[in-house]
Amino acid sequence: MSTVTHPPDSIEARAEDFRTAYNRVKAEIAKVIVGHDEIVHGVLTCLFVGGHALLEGVPGLGKTLLVRTLADSLTLDFNRIQFTPDLMPADILGTNVVMETPDGKRMFEFQRGPIFSQIVLADEINRATPKTQSALLEAMQEHSVTVGGVIHRLKEPFFVMATQNPIEQEGTYPLPEAQLDRFMFKLVVGYSTREELATILDRTTRGEKPKAESVIDGSALLTFQALVREVIVAPHVQDYAIRLALATHPEGPFAADVTNQYIRWGSSPRGVQTLVLAAKVRALLDGRFNVSFEDLRRVFLPSLRHRVLLNFEAQAEGINADEVLLKVVDAVAEKADQAVAAVA
Repeated sequence: MSTVTHPPDSIEARAEDFRTAYNRVKAEIAKVIVGHDEIVHGVLTCLFVGGHALLEGVPGLGKTLLVRTLADSLTLDFNRIQFTPDLMPADILGTNVVMETPDGKRMFEFQRGPIFSQIVLADEINRATPKTQSALLEAMQEHSVTVGGVIHRLKEPFFVMATQNPIEQEGTYPLPEAQLDRFMFKLVVGYSTREELATILDRTTRGEKPKAESVIDGSALLTFQALVREVIVAPHVQDYAIRLALATHPEGPFAADVTNQYIRWGSSPRGVQTLVLAAKVRALLDGRFNVSFEDLRRVFLPSLRHRVLLNFEAQAEGINADEVLLKVVDAVAEKADQAVAAVA
């Protein structure tokens, strides 16, 4: 049986290289991390798009280990910052210090902080004060740091992977909406299954020490990020993504009934940008170079769960963002004419 080969610069060949690289990184992570396939996929989606990820879960579920393992599988610089209430912005960004030159003169020299890395783990990010949390805003959005009026560019590719604990809230500072919006995905890490726990015990209580190996460098990653942006989105599919985001805006023309009942503020434009980019990764992994409606639905929750603010009624009834968003998806028709007909 003959095999079909593609020219090395063709879209098909580049897409195959993307899937191969993605699966290689995933396989290296699987050497250390047991289960959590959707979480791993979410982190890798952020990686191959060039976005930041927020991982939320109770202690001991492997959030920090996942980010460390991801860093091990890439030829990128890695720094971990443990966020605590006494952490200051200068502890993250760096500061100007007085240095004495060989001829006896004194001058300011910028000492870089741990943010000057390519993968930065912000561990327990909600433990730091709002002033310290805000030190990440410029780095996450513009990939630069400004100290003393001087702009310092961060090395590309640059990612912030943050973790937070949802249950131990004493002494914590909730992330402001402006910072939450800068995370591409919010991933909720759940418990392991019975079979996964058995595998974890086999690996960790018998002297085994699996370790991921570096399989991709920064230049290759930047190439794949550029490829993701070349994936085609048909106008009617893009309009569906737009209407999904607009459906989270209360009292708006596309608002669902559940939106008006439970949502106080809806998604920003970053939400629909994330929807489309993440869906492009899904398309490439499925062997397609065009985005489908299903691709958008599959990335809807991690893209928007941290971009909607629920009202007091939702909080009083114990309803979370995921429950509301699932009903929003059900209320939005794939075709615009179907939506108009439903309203009529």
